[in-house]
Amino acid sequence: MKKFDIPSYYRSSITGRVKEIRKESDPRKKDFSPAVMDFGAVQFYIARHFGFCYGVENAIEISYKALEENRDKNVFLLSQMIHNQEVNNDLVSRGIKFIMDTDGTQFIPWEQLKPDDIVIVPAFGTTLEIEEILNNIGIEVQRYNTTCPFVEKVWKRSAKLGEESHTIIIHGKHNHEETRATFSHSSKGAPSVIVKNMSETEFLCDVIKGNKTPDEFYQFFEGKYSDGFDPERDLKRVGVVNQTTMLATETQAIADYVKKTMQEVYGEADLKDHFADTRDTLCYATNDNQDATYALLEQNADIAIVVGGYNSSNTSHIVELCERKYPTYFINSPDEIIGEQLINHYDYPNHKHLTTDNWLPKKSPTKIVLTSGASCPDTLVDQVLLKILSYFNEAKSVETVMAEIENQ
Repeated sequence: MKKFDIPSYYRSSITGRVKEIRKESDPRKKDFSPAVMDFGAVQFYIARHFGFCYGVENAIEISYKALEENRDKNVFLLSQMIHNQEVNNDLVSRGIKFIMDTDGTQFIPWEQLKPDDIVIVPAFGTTLEIEEILNNIGIEVQRYNTTCPFVEKVWKRSAKLGEESHTIIIHGKHNHEETRATFSHSSKGAPSVIVKNMSETEFLCDVIKGNKTPDEFYQFFEGKYSDGFDPERDLKRVGVVNQTTMLATETQAIADYVKKTMQEVYGEADLKDHFADTRDTLCYATNDNQDATYALLEQNADIAIVVGGYNSSNTSHIVELCERKYPTYFINSPDEIIGEQLINHYDYPNHKHLTTDNWLPKKSPTKIVLTSGASCPDTLVDQVLLKILSYFNEAKSVETVMAEIENQ
């Protein structure tokens, strides 16, 4: 896989090196069990796969390249390049300006942009409507387009479904940049509708079965279906694609449920005429992160720490999985750890910040699951590890533990 030129301060000498050692010994990822960093008084279970993925590193490389090549010009990002505040803050400190926030709220009016301005398309991609606006201004959209190749793969699959007269069901969060972009591309060539979860899928399938009326469809899915969508006409031949950062298992469960519904309505013999198998739209990095998280859940740990941006979809799903077994603390940086008694963290389901006392178990050894989302630099994971390690005076040194891992 391509090696990207990203700032050295995003590279890690601890957890990043642990990942490299695992990669050298198991290049095909046959083993998703975590690595164990045993410091004696505290043990860290380091996920087999976490941190920057291909699409994120590609976006970072292009963004810093745009800054370097255009020092005398205004450089803009359509929205957050990735969902990590440390990376975005660094880009802002170097002069990049954001045109809008992650929900599409405009900070800088289009009228203020000039043809010689530089606009970077984020890793999530953008809508065809925004591309047209930029083209009309005279801005070269593709020059610094960091859209993830795996997102583009979903768009291509959607286009093919449209050519085959399928309606496209998108599993995603309708206000997420990537889903907005995918919806824009898919609805150009086919009727499209967005479902967030299994509950919304069940409602949609009730419409397919005739148990819900078109009016109920329009009310329930308001703002989530393409112009001119006719549920009586457009739900007879469907395929499912996803926002690449959603839980892969949930996407597959949704596709399976839709498939079962089409089979009930149209029969096994005619199923291929009404349902398209689209499992090939699942992102490898999201899959690997989630498989690695499932392997973490097999460990007998005391707590889990997940590092990443609070608006990061893929990170939130890792948190969701870890919470099934461990007290889990979702933090965006080591600064959230106030001390061994106090930690600030994010309650994603309720979208609020919390402060918890006595978060670090008092036992020996303390066992901690440690991982991060796909948009989190490994250096942040290192800093979290080192900060927690500082609370254990009897712990072995990092150098000693790294040498043990190197020599295994």
